[in-house]
Amino acid sequence: MSAQSLASRPGTATRPIGPTVGMVGGGQLARMTHQAAIALGVELAVLTEDPLAPAVGAGARCVQGAATELDSLMALAAGSDVVTFDHERVPTAHLTALQQAGVRVVPDPAAKLLAQDKLHARRTFAALGLPVPDFELARTVAEVTAFATVHGWPLIAKAPRGGYDGRGVFTVADAEEARAVLADHPGGVLVEPRLDITCELAVLVARSTTGETAVYPVVETIQEDAMCREIIAPARVDEDLAAAARELALVLVEGVDATGLVAVELFVTADGLMVNEVALRPHNSGHYTIEGCATSQFEQHLRAVLGWPLGPTTLCAPAVVTVNVVGPDDGSDPARRLGFALGVPGAHVHLYGKTAVPGRKLGHVTVCGRDHDSARSAARGAVELLTGERS
Repeated sequence: MSAQSLASRPGTATRPIGPTVGMVGGGQLARMTHQAAIALGVELAVLTEDPLAPAVGAGARCVQGAATELDSLMALAAGSDVVTFDHERVPTAHLTALQQAGVRVVPDPAAKLLAQDKLHARRTFAALGLPVPDFELARTVAEVTAFATVHGWPLIAKAPRGGYDGRGVFTVADAEEARAVLADHPGGVLVEPRLDITCELAVLVARSTTGETAVYPVVETIQEDAMCREIIAPARVDEDLAAAARELALVLVEGVDATGLVAVELFVTADGLMVNEVALRPHNSGHYTIEGCATSQFEQHLRAVLGWPLGPTTLCAPAVVTVNVVGPDDGSDPARRLGFALGVPGAHVHLYGKTAVPGRKLGHVTVCGRDHDSARSAARGAVELLTGERS
């Protein structure tokens, strides 16, 4: 008997007729994507080695396996209409193999490589005429020193692959420190000048597989210990700079033919805007959109990868601030203090269902308010209650 005929019989349970999106990774980004999928009637299947991963705990269907194994990726694809990602740690060759097998992969592996390989990204953006810091691939101490002769010490050294949330990024003050970094990265490091940065901005751009685009408001990101700790929307910059940031992000996304949700991270310097990095997936800088925008980044990503019309990106309040919840030094679990944070008026608390570890990103709090100061104060206050910094 067909599924259609079964569906017509009263009292007979059938599988939802909506599409299935396969997401590589089961972390908090997948968890929040699953929450958006429920409202759209989309089934989310996640590929993860951890049967207790945050997305699985929230109800996403689990395909257990490693993102580095082609067989596991094929198993995810077998039950999915499209395959997408919540992280970068997938071999490009495997993604190409999926495409060759007829699997819809969004974004395309060639675009995804821009988020996986910083050197490739720098070269690609420079070739497109986009503003990027001066850079060089250095394999020896002599090459690092030669770059420093032109740009001065200290330098920033980055592992071309594998780094995220500040991992794989080093400040190098002299030749001896360069030697130490190179010892751990025998293939070389990407070296750049240490810029005088006024502030850091991020722009989310959704680009559907149909070519439709939607650009979110420019936000300011506050970094601490190489980790994004706060997102302030809209960014506290003048409208001319915000417009330039939006245009730059859109040009980049269309120039590299990216699809899905793309986060473009920018530096504001004395010389103007510069492209820092991109992420081709939902991103920490877009968590504010859940309560703060007409369409969350997670719903927008699903719409984009499925080729559905994109939603509006307007802010729902004059000011929206998100503050990340990071595991406190004493190892305690913020979830145990949830009740205190919920008492903060306007605080939207998101906990990711992760084991509490000092320094680990465990959740976030968003407050929509009439101005940045009041929203930021309330969001910070709720986070301090969660982490025990305030009682």
